[in-house]
Amino acid sequence: MPASNVAAEKRSQPQILLETAGLSEEEWLAYRRKGIGGSDVAALLGISPWRTARDLYFDKLNIVAVEDNEDNWVALEMGHLLEPLVAKIFQHRTGYKVYQIKKMFQHPQYSWMLADVDYFVELPDGSTAILEIKTTNYNARDNWWLNGEETVPVYYETQGRHYMAVMNVDRCFFCCLYGNNEEETIIREIRRDESYEEEMIFLEQYFWENHVLTRTPPPYTEDGDLVLESVRRHTGSADQDAPVVTLDLSLTAKLMRYLQLQEQKKLTEAGSKEIEADMKRLKAALVAEMGKSCKAVCQQDGVNYIVTYNPVRTPGIDKDNLMRLKLDHPDIYEQYVTVSESRRFSVKIDTKTA
Repeated sequence: MPASNVAAEKRSQPQILLETAGLSEEEWLAYRRKGIGGSDVAALLGISPWRTARDLYFDKLNIVAVEDNEDNWVALEMGHLLEPLVAKIFQHRTGYKVYQIKKMFQHPQYSWMLADVDYFVELPDGSTAILEIKTTNYNARDNWWLNGEETVPVYYETQGRHYMAVMNVDRCFFCCLYGNNEEETIIREIRRDESYEEEMIFLEQYFWENHVLTRTPPPYTEDGDLVLESVRRHTGSADQDAPVVTLDLSLTAKLMRYLQLQEQKKLTEAGSKEIEADMKRLKAALVAEMGKSCKAVCQQDGVNYIVTYNPVRTPGIDKDNLMRLKLDHPDIYEQYVTVSESRRFSVKIDTKTA
C-alpha cells in the first residue's frame, strides 16, 4: 500500500503499542524490531555516519554481527545518563514544561512506523512538541551549523520528522550538550514539512516491505569506510579456503573504474580526497561481494584480473616479548596472546592466462 496524502492523515492520533516502563533492554529491542523507529531513518536513507542500511536490515531481522565493535559504549552510556540533565537545561533556558511518556507509539495508518520519544514539550498555546536530547563533543558541535547558518544535522533531522509524523505534532526541538555547563548547549527547532514527510514515509515503507519483509538485503551505497566496517562485522575473519568469487559485469565495471582512479591518483602530487573517496566506495562494493573469500576474478577485454583481499594478522604485544613468551611459556602464550586481523586489498593481471 503506497504512502499517500499525509495531509489527510494529519489529524489522526497515534496508537499506543506498549508501555515501556519496566521493560528490559532485550524486551525493548524486540519491540523496536517490529518496525522502523526515528533513529533508524538516517541509516535507511543512507545518510547515517554510524551504520549502513544493511546494518539496519540485519538488526530488524535480529541477525547478530559476527564481530561487534563496542568501542563507543562509554559515549552511548554517557549520552543516556545525561538525558535528564539536558532536558532540565532545555526547560530552564526556554521556560517550557518538559515531560516524559513511557510508551512506544505507532502510526495510525503505517503500523511499522514507531516512536519512542525522549521528551515532550508543553507549549504556551497548549499544543505539544517533541524534544530530542543529544550530546556531543567540542569538535562535533560544528555539525549544528552549515555555511554559517544554524541547522540540525540531517541524520538527526530525519529522526525528528519521523516522530512528528507518528505523533501528529508540528514542532520538534533538539537540545544538544557539548560541554559541561548550561551555556554549552545548542537548541534548535524544526517545523513539520508535509512534502518531506510523504517522501520519507514512502522510502521507509519501501525499505520495510521490499527488504525486511522479503528478507532481501539492501545494497551498500554508503561511504566506503562505513561499508568496509559493516562487512567486517557481519562477515568476520577471512577464510582462505573459501571459494573464489567471480565478479559479474557490474562489479567488473567497478573494478575497471577503481583501476582508472588508481592511475589518476598516481598523477596527482598530494592525491585527491575525491578520488580516494571514490576508490573506497568502489573497493567497498567489491569487498562486500567477496565476503569471507580472499580472492575474486573477472575478465575485461580479454584480460584476466585477480583481486585479492588477504588477511594480515598482528599480535597485540611487542614482537620481541611475544617471541620470548612463546619460547619460554608456550602454554601461557596460547592462553593470553591476542591477534588482530586486517585485510590487504590488491588487484593484478593474471599473466598466466592473459
